[in-house]
Amino acid sequence: MKSGSIWQKLDEVEGRFVELEQALSDPAVLSNQEQYRRYVKEHAELSKIVHAYREYKKLDEELEENKELLRDKDEEIRALAKAEIAELKEKLAQKEEELRILLLPKDPNDERNVILEIRAGTGGEEAALFAADLFKMYTKYAESRGWKVDILNSHFTGMGGIKEIIAAIEGKGAYSRLKYESGVHRVQRVPETESQGRIHTSAVTVAILPEAEEVDVDIDPKDLKIDVFRASGPGGQNVNKLETAVRITHIPTGIVVQCQDERSQLKNKIKAMKILRARLLEKKQQEQEREIAEQRRLQVGTGDRSERIRTYNFPQGRVTDHRIGLTLYRLEEVLEGDLDEIIDALITHFQAEAIKNMNLQ
Repeated sequence: MKSGSIWQKLDEVEGRFVELEQALSDPAVLSNQEQYRRYVKEHAELSKIVHAYREYKKLDEELEENKELLRDKDEEIRALAKAEIAELKEKLAQKEEELRILLLPKDPNDERNVILEIRAGTGGEEAALFAADLFKMYTKYAESRGWKVDILNSHFTGMGGIKEIIAAIEGKGAYSRLKYESGVHRVQRVPETESQGRIHTSAVTVAILPEAEEVDVDIDPKDLKIDVFRASGPGGQNVNKLETAVRITHIPTGIVVQCQDERSQLKNKIKAMKILRARLLEKKQQEQEREIAEQRRLQVGTGDRSERIRTYNFPQGRVTDHRIGLTLYRLEEVLEGDLDEIIDALITHFQAEAIKNMNLQ
């Protein structure tokens, strides 16, 4: 087999996998349920890597056998071996790339649900209208993947635009697919509010937060200031008569969240706490990232919300993702939720960056 850090790492993973297989049949481990569950979980996590590595080694053995056949006296056998070698080399290259990706550290948030926050930026009413377009885009994308979207808080404008909207997106792998959407989304088009027909540039900020469980962040009730007030905007007579809206301030951090979309004060409080936990988890993780020297930041990009990541140009019917230089002339389809081509390209790009950063040679 080859030498190098990736192959050394794979040998170590396979060795640990074999150790775990032996341990799982040990009576002492079987009698310790906590240790047994831990070993079963680790064994399952390593199995995909080991299975792919063993497939690679089998292909590599076949390649060496065919190289030997190149010295055969029979010309037909040599020709067949040559064709087989070309095919095996292609399979090995694909399997090697798969192994590099499998060895990347798993983002612990990848299987989490998402808290999506969209806010109108520069551009006034036009930015608010585009914020509504983006929310529709993400909603349709979620629906196409069978995910559930639940609006937690919203602030609409008179023309149907969105000043701010916060929603939970629940579904398998939601964060792993949407995490690269955080940043500034720029739109270039003639606004509905523009009588002169001039193209304007507006901006909307998108934040993708992993939804936090109660065990992820420790919130002391004494650290919370909870205010209730009458909700404003659409919602029927009830919201104007009763104090159903809830505002929660986390005193140690100064983070403030509010919810008013539900007619029930209790439901608004539950939703506000969901947003608060997500923001506290994000803050906690950002602090951890700074302490561990940018490793994860290099893998997934900065995630800086001030970073312009994408432009939607209506006159040309194009969408450009500036981080990877990808331009698609499919603006209408993208805004209808057809995001997979962009998201797949982003995942491939950031995986390649992570492999380079880890020096898996």
